[in-house]
Amino acid sequence: MDLKIKDVAELLNVAESTIVHWLEEDKIPSYQINEEYRFSRSEIEDWVMRQKLEFEEQPKEEPKPSNMQFSLYRSIYRGEVFHDLPGQTKEEIIKSTMGHMARNFDLDAEVLTDLLLDREQMMSTSLGHGIAVPHTRDFLLDTHFDVIIPVYPAHPIEYGALDGQPIHTLFFLFACEDKHHLHLLAKLAHLSANEKTRAFFQTQPSKERLLEFVKHWESSLSH
Repeated sequence: MDLKIKDVAELLNVAESTIVHWLEEDKIPSYQINEEYRFSRSEIEDWVMRQKLEFEEQPKEEPKPSNMQFSLYRSIYRGEVFHDLPGQTKEEIIKSTMGHMARNFDLDAEVLTDLLLDREQMMSTSLGHGIAVPHTRDFLLDTHFDVIIPVYPAHPIEYGALDGQPIHTLFFLFACEDKHHLHLLAKLAHLSANEKTRAFFQTQPSKERLLEFVKHWESSLSH
């Protein structure tokens, strides 16, 4: 899927000038068609997972209303939050969570588990600092909404993270549209880059507290 500068700026919640700056410094993967920059959706996804960039908590150029303003809040609201989930390995946590997901949304738990594990084999979905976002490029929800399922394992689990840290918080991400998937992934990476946020996640907050926290954070992105 080809993305333009405008698309990537909107998905990452940054100004178009920021994307241009990253291009000038060769920080972001791209290619050109007729001398115009284009971006591969899969390359941008992998790039978001690897980077520790400073995203903007200020108005973008020519700000306009967006139905994605509280997209993270709405996605978490649609999902369950699991505390002290038993499991010693990445595979056990993913399989257990997909069992709940499948029952709630009438899906095939085995298929979802296989897709998520295939994605992990390609590259760990850890964001670093004990946080991971299990997701797959090969599945979209047949719904009009996105779902994020926060999971707090009973004990931190080894995850093959690049920084070597075990995982204490997972956000299982399922989107209904391809662009929503990348947008939510970028938001989770942005949110998790903050040390105070990571400390908050380690308290295993209730769904209500987590939603309140996320709503306040997303509000800060719009003004």
